[in-house]
Amino acid sequence: MLMSAVNNPWYISELHILLRLLLAILLGGLVGFEREQSKHAAGLRTNILVCLGSCLLMLLSIYGFSEFADEPNVRLDPARLAAQVITGIGFLGAGTILFTGKSITGLTTAASLWVVSAIGLAVGAGFYFASTTSTVMVLITLWAFNKLEKRYISAKREHLLKIKADDLSNTLLNLNSLLLNRKIIMRKMLLAEPEEEGDGAQILLQVHVTLPKTETLLALLEQIKHLEGVRWVSSE
Repeated sequence: MLMSAVNNPWYISELHILLRLLLAILLGGLVGFEREQSKHAAGLRTNILVCLGSCLLMLLSIYGFSEFADEPNVRLDPARLAAQVITGIGFLGAGTILFTGKSITGLTTAASLWVVSAIGLAVGAGFYFASTTSTVMVLITLWAFNKLEKRYISAKREHLLKIKADDLSNTLLNLNSLLLNRKIIMRKMLLAEPEEEGDGAQILLQVHVTLPKTETLLALLEQIKHLEGVRWVSSE
């Protein structure tokens, strides 16, 4: 009887159920720990729960209805619940995506939740090699590629500077000289309507610049603030 149960594809022992659930906690926790270290919305506990829940639903989908496997009018489909997990995780991932007016954040966190749910499903189905290998790849993508992105892509990100000054010609001359000396590329410049404030009209410049890797935004703002005629400067 025991041998027939072991050879039954619809049967799984309680020990193997426990091992799969623990493995889901471990793999989901590894990804969640990286997200927690980066201070993202979906951190350690969220990723563990997503991975554990996906694993449990996969186990339920495969083995939870084994009693009906031999019924003549019943056709089991282990992929049915798994498909619903993939669909449902989209709502959770959408909650981590924020639109702040000029940028969208949280896409990587939403994608990591989607991948963690897939890892949980793989663990529940018994694909140990695929799930562990995918976890390693996810960690490499989130950590190593993040370092490369910050070094080679984010370092050259465009910034918008808003400068309020008293005189247009002197401000443009001094600003152009400063940017050339610091090897900062000016992408675009807009001149807003003059504002009447206090002792006379003031100009408002909107300058789009790209900073080299060696330049910091804070240092540039300090230099611009001390230019002759500049009242204030801000960045976005």
